Amino acid sequence: MTIEINATIRKAQGTGASRRLRNTGRVPGVVYGVGDVSLIDIDHNEIYYKLRNESFHASILSLNLDGKKEQVLLRDFVMHPFRQQVQHIDFQRVDANKKMHIKVPLHFLNADIAPGVKVGGGKISHVMNELDITCLPKNLPAFIEVDLSKLELGHSVHVSDLKLPNGVEVASHGTHAAEAVVATVQVPRGMLEAEVAAEAEAAAAASAAAAPAPAAGAAKAGAAAPAAKK
Repeated sequence: MTIEINATIRKAQGTGASRRLRNTGRVPGVVYGVGDVSLIDIDHNEIYYKLRNESFHASILSLNLDGKKEQVLLRDFVMHPFRQQVQHIDFQRVDANKKMHIKVPLHFLNADIAPGVKVGGGKISHVMNELDITCLPKNLPAFIEVDLSKLELGHSVHVSDLKLPNGVEVASHGTHAAEAVVATVQVPRGMLEAEVAAEAEAAAAASAAAAPAPAAGAAKAGAAAPAAKK
């Protein structure tokens, strides 16, 4: 289902105009990309609650701009430093024939049955929560699944292990991008400390067992010394 946003063209520009706009419950924004740049404003409550929806950040959106609909992507937004208030928002028009570069969320599955968790007692650590991809607009996924069902204790899932939808590629960031870690199963700290203590105890016991026994002559001399005093 396509998410729709309602907006209107704004004519006033500048800091003062934007402040007055916010005071009326509207959010200033801009639409750029194919065609001319459009200055817009949007109802604050509408955009505030839509921003809380994960799919809003990685979906093709339908922007209803004064009755004319355009396909856009959310590109950026600014929140007030301490108020729950959207200050500004940017959208980019979508070209159906041009690949786009976007981050999509990762959904982690089967963490509870991963051997490293279920048997090893480890804890899943998410190194990434989203993935940089390139694709045509028609192939844009709402999210990418990460299957953790075979993850062993101390092992990791890498970008190269992910099953990407058709037409979707990982945006390359260097020659080792495919080997970047997505998630891992870490040994719990308490378990690690117990293992270290057990190893230290075993090492101490082995060291004591390997220590040489006192020489026989020295033992006899020690025993005879008290008798000599008598």
